[in-house]
Amino acid sequence: MNLFSPISSQMQFLLIQTAFTGDVILATALAEKLHLSYPEAKIDFLLRKGNEGLLAGHPFIREVLVWDKRHDKLVNLLKIAARVRSRKYDAVINVHRFASSGFITALSGAGQKIGFDKNPFSAFYTMKVKHCLAFPSGGGGHEINRNQELIKHLTDSHPAMPRLYPSEEDFRRVSQYKTGPYVCIAPASVWFTKQFPAIKWIEFIKRLDEHVKIYFIGSPADRILCEEILCGVGEKREFRSAENLAGSLSLLASAALMRDAKMNYVNDSAPLHIASAMDAPVTAVFCSTVPAFGFGPLSRQSFTVETKEKISCRPCGLHGFKTCPEKHFRCAASIEPGQILIPL
Repeated sequence: MNLFSPISSQMQFLLIQTAFTGDVILATALAEKLHLSYPEAKIDFLLRKGNEGLLAGHPFIREVLVWDKRHDKLVNLLKIAARVRSRKYDAVINVHRFASSGFITALSGAGQKIGFDKNPFSAFYTMKVKHCLAFPSGGGGHEINRNQELIKHLTDSHPAMPRLYPSEEDFRRVSQYKTGPYVCIAPASVWFTKQFPAIKWIEFIKRLDEHVKIYFIGSPADRILCEEILCGVGEKREFRSAENLAGSLSLLASAALMRDAKMNYVNDSAPLHIASAMDAPVTAVFCSTVPAFGFGPLSRQSFTVETKEKISCRPCGLHGFKTCPEKHFRCAASIEPGQILIPL
């Protein structure tokens, strides 16, 4: 049974997720669910600076609060905490598990302060929920199921899907690229051990249908890697149409492009979750991490690819590393490009 009356039009919720892009995307499932249960409620979202573009024009989110963690981090933390407290939210729902967001939640003055028990400030919450990774115990399920535990007493136990809302302008922006069948490739990741090696992407691209156009997508920082892969394809480029769009499209414009692709090829990284939020076809390559952690694709047409070998050091961590701890990166090297070749 809902704790709050669904007929109230004054209810105010704040969702907090100040982690990476993919984490914010998955947390949008909570906004979907709260809106479904409380269509007249006011829902705000607090995230880190750089991710606010994800929620531009979101129909169910009243305001996006931005915490700048890169400059004057502590000063800005105190400012955003004071701002949250001044809003007098009925419920603050903290999806983030680290101290900074826990501090904001604890000082929020909200009627309900809800978050995971792993947060260092969870002792000050009015309700804390056990956070259980799916791996290796098998419990916990997907991240959207874990997040739903935070609001199941307000709604029910069934999670909504994450969703992004590109604008009409975003779709117009990418319409020029949709003149024929195409695939999107997002070859980069923040973490090296989550990133399928460039030489492997090159081998894979050489096997793709030569009549399908290829668009590389990613951040401005990913542009060099995309160029390296394009150059590595070499002679194949003379009859294959490929274009490097990394750094040229916003996150929502990239989402608009991915939606209509024949397939989106990604690592275990943010583009995977963009595909899920657009219900876009996706093939996700898992190197050092495993789908059993609960961050796999959610699209109706989705595939996961990982090594067929039993590697004792895999998975080596939840988030990946800047280098392979064992120096061999066998979890990626042992994946054959042919494994990724899904019939289009």
